[in-house]
Amino acid sequence: MELFQIGTDPWGQEIIIRISWALLTVAFWAGIAFVLFHAVYAVVWKPKVAADEAAPSGAEHGIPEKIVRHTGAARMFHWVMAASMLTLLATGFLPIVGLEFAWLNIHWISGLILILCILYHIVHASFFLDFWSIWILPGDLAEAVQRTKRQLGQDAEVGKHGKYPLDHKLYHLAVSVFGLLVSATGLLMMLRIDTPIVPRNDLFYTEATWGIVYSLHGFASVLFVTLTISHIYFAIRPEKLWMTKAMIFGWVGRSDYLAHHDPNKWKVKG
Repeated sequence: MELFQIGTDPWGQEIIIRISWALLTVAFWAGIAFVLFHAVYAVVWKPKVAADEAAPSGAEHGIPEKIVRHTGAARMFHWVMAASMLTLLATGFLPIVGLEFAWLNIHWISGLILILCILYHIVHASFFLDFWSIWILPGDLAEAVQRTKRQLGQDAEVGKHGKYPLDHKLYHLAVSVFGLLVSATGLLMMLRIDTPIVPRNDLFYTEATWGIVYSLHGFASVLFVTLTISHIYFAIRPEKLWMTKAMIFGWVGRSDYLAHHDPNKWKVKG
């Protein structure tokens, strides 16, 4: 399987045109394989792993019945971003697999909406939310080591996490990196189409450089296929539905908060 589609420039030199669309198939089936593997893992391995210790008696003192997990602004950002991302994936890849329709205008408009969402989220998270709660910190790595030992059947003391566990933080990091990459390259690619925003400029880069831009954009895009499949899978797993409901309604119940979170790591007001 080739990673890139190769062409020639006007001088007969080989240049990269874009990634091979075989990677789209790989990304899709990688997502499906991960879902199947985790589903089997959850049945075969999970019962062998001791559950987190119950909250000590009296821990609910001062904890409200409903704890805000996502503000209205954060939920609005999430669902608008999700809609724009799904639209981008559909308009970007369905024509490749043979479904023909007028996709170009829908694609770049959805891309601009995604970029506006990202810019909004950077400002909102930096100044109005707990900025460091979603980023990987040294304590998360130590916890990951302990959880891995416990998964392997070793004795390991594992505490509850803060607002976001390590797997959420890793997913957020991946989406952040590849979201910025796909956005930056998408903006550059708008120079090669006619839009009311910027005039078309085919000569902004050489053909070889455009091939690199297309390849980076395509690589980040196919990774989002795998990321999206895994995200939807976890969102609908029965034991994760309490978090999905929080993204809809904004809050989690006191029992879920105490069962999954350390009040010292995620402090809430009564």
